[in-house]
Formats: sequence, structure tokens, C-alpha cells
Amino acid sequence: MTRHCHRCGWEWTLSGQPGRLESCPQCRADLRVCLNCAHQDARAAHQCRERRAEPVEDKTAANYCEWFEMARRMWAGAAANSREDAAREALKRLLG
Repeated sequence: MTRHCHRCGWEWTLSGQPGRLESCPQCRADLRVCLNCAHQDARAAHQCRERRAEPVEDKTAANYCEWFEMARRMWAGAAANSREDAAREALKRLLG
């Protein structure tokens, strides 16, 4: 299990958590974002399992959440979004 950028998969190897202004050296995505957090859960209220955290609108932008903990997981790469991409393509075909 590794800590990595949610967008490109670059591995975070430093000890500790990324700061609010830190970004991925490969794709320049913010690192301290909900999508990189261990508490992020699409099925939970406000997509966060931490009940004390304040709701965040943009899950891909850096925020000040004091409960942020960078998730340790396997990088799934493009396969993780294949279901979402297939759904978007089906919607495009449906709507023309």
C-alpha cells in the first residue's frame, strides 16, 4: 500500500502529510485534497467518513481540513475510472 497522487499515481514517499500548498511534481494536481484522503468515501454524507470535518465542495482542490490523512492504497491507474468513462460514453451516445 502506498500514498500517491489521485490523478497520475505519483508516489508520495516523504514522511508526514503534504501541506496545503503542495502539488504533485508530475501532473501539478494539489495533494492535500479529499480524493487523496483516507476518510473520503463516495457513499458517506458529504463523501467523508469523518463526522467532525466540515463539508468541502471541490474534492480536487486543496483545502484546510484538519482531519486530512493521506490514504494508503494500491494505485489502480486508468482502470479505476473505466466504469465512469463507460457511463459517460453511453450517456453521450444516448443524448447524441
